[in-house]
Amino acid sequence: MIYTVTFNPALDYVVWMDRFAPGELNRTKSEEIQWGGKGINVSSVLGQLGVESVALGFLAGFTGSALEDGLRQSGIRTDFVHLTRGLTRINVKIKGDCETEINGQGPDIPPQALEELHGKLEKLGEGDMLVLSGSVPAALPHDVYERILSRLDGRGIRFVVDTTRDLLCNVLPYRPFLIKPNSLELGEIFGRELKNDEEILECARALQERGARNVLVSMAGDGSLLLSESGESHRLGVPKGTVRNSVGAGDSMVAGFLAGWLQTGDYAYAQRLGAAAGSATAFQDGLATREEILALINAF
Repeated sequence: MIYTVTFNPALDYVVWMDRFAPGELNRTKSEEIQWGGKGINVSSVLGQLGVESVALGFLAGFTGSALEDGLRQSGIRTDFVHLTRGLTRINVKIKGDCETEINGQGPDIPPQALEELHGKLEKLGEGDMLVLSGSVPAALPHDVYERILSRLDGRGIRFVVDTTRDLLCNVLPYRPFLIKPNSLELGEIFGRELKNDEEILECARALQERGARNVLVSMAGDGSLLLSESGESHRLGVPKGTVRNSVGAGDSMVAGFLAGWLQTGDYAYAQRLGAAAGSATAFQDGLATREEILALINAF
């Protein structure tokens, strides 16, 4: 089973308008509510690809109840920790002549709630996958990723980590099955600007030497590069299409990669399905559907 953790999920209130004018009355052309959070995005796209997962994390208040109900209606299994105070955040995404985002802060997470999450994760065992992605809320200890992996180390669980800088580097000794930095994040880790595939591959190998098994580097409009645990590198470009949305594209890539690997055990195919999922989401206003993803699988 795949388990995803979203420390600070959200209801994303997405509005479309012809023009956004600060300080004036603005009227929308359309709007919708989307379920937000990197781990939740991974679970959503996994579901589209026929792979079951369980979404974990922290929820609070009526907004948290609405988010959980929406996920369950979408067929996603959940096992959240419910906080007694605060509200799951609402993020406002304004799409007009330019894109504007207003992200909520989220509820306070007390130590006992984190311990309750640890208790849920204690149920994982041999063959399970755990996806940790995104930043850590200020209410949690900065080393929460390390704490989770250290408690689960040695149980045969495949760890997937999609985060940045120290959060990523500090979990490498636990030999995560997959990490997915983008090329800018990869350069930040080594304090340099990466200008070509050779430099990206050099830094990916350095992270592999520190413990990562598979390093998948997303490169926006330049595609992706995979350095697999077998030592082989695979380079893919991007299919033709108009980018309409960058939110969730990286999470979709992670979901596609995991689905592809679970289905075939082939890293090259996993990268292709991951790239198709990431691109399909980038070409839509929300997360891609199964049909949209499979329509791009042979476009590389």
